[in-house]
Amino acid sequence: MKQKIFWVLLIALGLRIGAALSVHTYLEAAGRDFLIKGDAAGYWELGQKLAAGEEFSLYTPPRRVMRMPGYPLFLAASVKLGGKHLLSVRLLQACVGTAACWFVYLLGAMLVNEQTGLLAAFLAAVSPTFVGFTPLILSETLFAATLLVSLILMAKLAARWPLIDATTWDRQCTSDVPDRQLLVAFGVGVAIGFACYVRPSWLLTAPLFCLIHLSMTWHGRKHTATVRTGVMMATKALECVLVIAGLAATLAPWTIRNFQVTGHAIPTTLWVGPSLYDGLHPKATGDSDMEFFEEDNLLATMTEYEMDREYRRRAWQFAEQNPGRAVELGLIKIGRLWKPWPNAEQFRQWWLCLIVAAFFLPTVGLAFFEAVRRRFDVRCLLLTAGPVIYFTVIHSVFVGSIRYRLPAEYPLLILSAAGAIAARDWFRRRSANLLVSCSGGDS
Repeated sequence: MKQKIFWVLLIALGLRIGAALSVHTYLEAAGRDFLIKGDAAGYWELGQKLAAGEEFSLYTPPRRVMRMPGYPLFLAASVKLGGKHLLSVRLLQACVGTAACWFVYLLGAMLVNEQTGLLAAFLAAVSPTFVGFTPLILSETLFAATLLVSLILMAKLAARWPLIDATTWDRQCTSDVPDRQLLVAFGVGVAIGFACYVRPSWLLTAPLFCLIHLSMTWHGRKHTATVRTGVMMATKALECVLVIAGLAATLAPWTIRNFQVTGHAIPTTLWVGPSLYDGLHPKATGDSDMEFFEEDNLLATMTEYEMDREYRRRAWQFAEQNPGRAVELGLIKIGRLWKPWPNAEQFRQWWLCLIVAAFFLPTVGLAFFEAVRRRFDVRCLLLTAGPVIYFTVIHSVFVGSIRYRLPAEYPLLILSAAGAIAARDWFRRRSANLLVSCSGGDS
């Protein structure tokens, strides 16, 4: 199996290096630096500033808490290693994308088996959207890798969860919680924190996971006669405390820095308000259009903190006064998020849409099939399909785009792989039964 995963990762790296070289050559010929300029230009500027030891801010007046520092730090590391060359970044991201495929393999092996993990890693290696997005100066690939690490640690911590229809608990849970489990719990919080440094949208997974962790322990109490409920709940509560502590400790340096520059303890960014208003305002379409920000020019009279709060107020006021339109926009955003082909005009060539849809539709169909088969396996469903539901809910409120679903697609491919293997085994059994029936008829 080790040799097979090596070849899968080699394929992943080769495809991503090829994509990096192709995108870079195309953009150089076109006299451009970025395929999707808006966010990419801002990230690249912040990365260069960090590499030069300058203030972490963008624009005038300065926005000091507009972006999380994780991806800019990654870009700064690339500048330090390879200079101010975008090709160096693209090649470095090819390595990160390959690592993400390996993480898919590890998570799949933990949740199902090594065969499933291997096939899931192969699907991630050849996914057209994964390969295509890897060389872009955007945070999706790095976020997916950090997200997967947090899911792997969650899988370790949740290893003793019972099935919903389990009849025994003793085989899966004991009252003894080794120190290693407590360390894993703290590691879950740290890993979620690192993912939040790339994209803050992963923040709520910590309390959500803790609630489910306690709920599964409460469910399992019915199946044990050897471990007291109070002991089980106390040990799992301690693990949950450590998850939150790990998250808080990881985000503490950024929170303290934000307090120093704004006077407010902000664990993520002050761009939530504008992003929220981008999805909930009178001219909203479900797509991102930040023209209102320049037109309003609130920073001319407000601090960054006040601007963020004002846009939050306006967004929720719009939703409260226009509930029907808010629901309609939510459905539009979900449609944009899970559209089988790209939304952006520059990616709407028929052949590209065909390639993306031809991969996306079967894998999602297989994932749904396997999710139904594994409906009692909460651990597997939570860590594979859970991110899909999580990001769908979040982006039904903000804005919808294919790029925002990409990190969730990585773990979802584990269900796709398991579904493909199950379908293959069913087909083989069916074929064997038909052969037996035909042989019996002939005799």
